[in-house]
Amino acid sequence: MSAMPTARAGRHANHAIVYEDVEGQACWADTIVARLDSICTIPLFDTSQLGIFVYDMTEGMPLYTRNATHRMRPASNQKIVTSVAALHLLGGDFRFGTELRVVGECSDSTLNGNVYVVGAMDPVLSQEDVRSMAGALREIGIDSINGQVCLDMGIKDDLEYGWGWCWDDDYGPLSALLVDAKDNFPAVWRQALEEYGIAMGDTCIAVGDTPQEAAMIFCVSHGIDEVLAEVMKNSDNIYAECLFYRIAASSGQRRAGRKQAVAMIETMMEALGIDAGICQIADGSGLSLYNYLTPEVLVRLLNYAYINEDIRLHLFPSFPIAGVDGTLKKRMRTGPAMQNVRAKTGSVDGVSSLSGYLISGNGHLLTFSIINQGVARGADARDFQDNVCMILCSK
Repeated sequence: MSAMPTARAGRHANHAIVYEDVEGQACWADTIVARLDSICTIPLFDTSQLGIFVYDMTEGMPLYTRNATHRMRPASNQKIVTSVAALHLLGGDFRFGTELRVVGECSDSTLNGNVYVVGAMDPVLSQEDVRSMAGALREIGIDSINGQVCLDMGIKDDLEYGWGWCWDDDYGPLSALLVDAKDNFPAVWRQALEEYGIAMGDTCIAVGDTPQEAAMIFCVSHGIDEVLAEVMKNSDNIYAECLFYRIAASSGQRRAGRKQAVAMIETMMEALGIDAGICQIADGSGLSLYNYLTPEVLVRLLNYAYINEDIRLHLFPSFPIAGVDGTLKKRMRTGPAMQNVRAKTGSVDGVSSLSGYLISGNGHLLTFSIINQGVARGADARDFQDNVCMILCSK
């Protein structure tokens, strides 16, 4: 994809689309609007709903809107909200750090005390990472634990599933300690200890807090970029929920959950001039039936993310690229949209969405959001979205 042009301020006239008198610009815009009007009246929309908002970042003004302020289910476009909020609140240098701590004295290779594993909602934590944690105990001379292995789950609430998730959603349960994004830490930890010849008691117990006197002997950490890549390019729901819970934890409250995450995200929205009251945030991934956003809100968040370099440098590379990778690898594989459109896909039963960035046929940077709701066949909605992008990328 070619380098992005610099966005600049433009002008609005009573919310109408008015372009400055630049040679060729008005003609190109009129042509694009007419073509978009034409495909927005196809039979697909006799029985389904459409929301679309296209914003010209170069001109600093809307290019095309249709039902842009209608509240609709975003599906996995909810991940844009989660990712922008995480970068806004946590920062691009944030790391998920799972800590190994101990309390007690070591005598004849036996720890007379407890081992604490402090959960960090890290979906990247792997079996190899857990083995490294067990190896750290062996390196300080411990081959037996005469005490308890305590799993500190206090970073999140006790809910195992998101609000509004369907009973047949094959995701979760959510846990503060995941291994390969699955809730299986106790079994993997026990196996790792056995591999290093470390004896322990019969069980791992969950605790609310790790004592302040517990000494940290090891920490496994992963950067936020590793998480964003899975959230955005591959639309991983568990990774997104881990970001959501880290947003909640940034409130400073122990056992934080949806309530705290929503409060933090809504505060960000209000600071950006977005009326958070028109949205409903149910989870971080978009799995929930209770999420509601508007195309305009998604575009405004995309605009904010782009002009804020600290966010853009981390978020922009995480978007799937049309015809190249992620969930857009098999879409828009030819024509001007290929390798041009960078956008987040979304899909749940009856809903398909696509929001992101592209370079228009006249060389402008555009942000856009398309939500199709009430569609019988997701393929029809995806074809429509691809056609919109092709039109916007055409000269």
